[in-house]
Amino acid sequence: MPRVSAPYRRVSPLDRGPARVVTRPGRTRSASRVAVPASPHPVELAGLLHELTALLLSAESFPQALERLAVLGAGAVPGAVRCSIVLIGEGGPLTHVGHGPAGAAIDEIQYAAGTTGPALEAARTRSTVTVPDLSTDARWPDLAEAARAEGIHAVAAVPLDLPRADVGALSLYFDTVEGPGADDLLTAMALANQSELLLDELRRRDALSSGAAVDRAIGVIIAQRGCGVQEAYSVLRDTAQRLGLDRHAVADRLIAVAARNA
Repeated sequence: MPRVSAPYRRVSPLDRGPARVVTRPGRTRSASRVAVPASPHPVELAGLLHELTALLLSAESFPQALERLAVLGAGAVPGAVRCSIVLIGEGGPLTHVGHGPAGAAIDEIQYAAGTTGPALEAARTRSTVTVPDLSTDARWPDLAEAARAEGIHAVAAVPLDLPRADVGALSLYFDTVEGPGADDLLTAMALANQSELLLDELRRRDALSSGAAVDRAIGVIIAQRGCGVQEAYSVLRDTAQRLGLDRHAVADRLIAVAARNA
């Protein structure tokens, strides 16, 4: 890696200037000299992953972390017009967010059906799925129609695998058939791999926080009723069932009421 003589400051993808004209190995150039954004320098990639880590770990909630990931992903890979994130938990609905000026209809169709599309294929096979031109791909006719309507062509879907029972994908949409080159795919894969670790850590924190809230609620019930621990857990469980909520939501409400009455 080249030596850096001054402190490195990464420029946000949203603040980058005009694309530099570069020639990727193995590609022929036309006489019109097409401007192709250069892939990140290794130092820039390190800065990108550092920014991703800071953004996700400072998020106030898991959904906010996903939104931040989508925004960063859309600006990090040259030529991408949208970044879409989908997560699939065991027995639960799909969780998805997206950022970008085009491609929302593709997300809506793919995730509403929950059975087909590049992102769900990547999640199912745990492998990167690239589509040169979604608007003409016969495998997904409904998505092809939406892609034509929104001007989306190339798609790259990188799998996400969170150890705590979630699988999914990070998808990038492009408005040209050129799509991402090998270096850009490596950037997308680096983002996905780092995100897996960070999102799993956020899930772990949420679990710990929820467990602590339940413990505090049990203490409140014991203090109010003068009962034992097992009876307090039964009260919390029965209340959650009666209200149609999970016990963590009931615990949060109980703690808030106790704080107001203190």
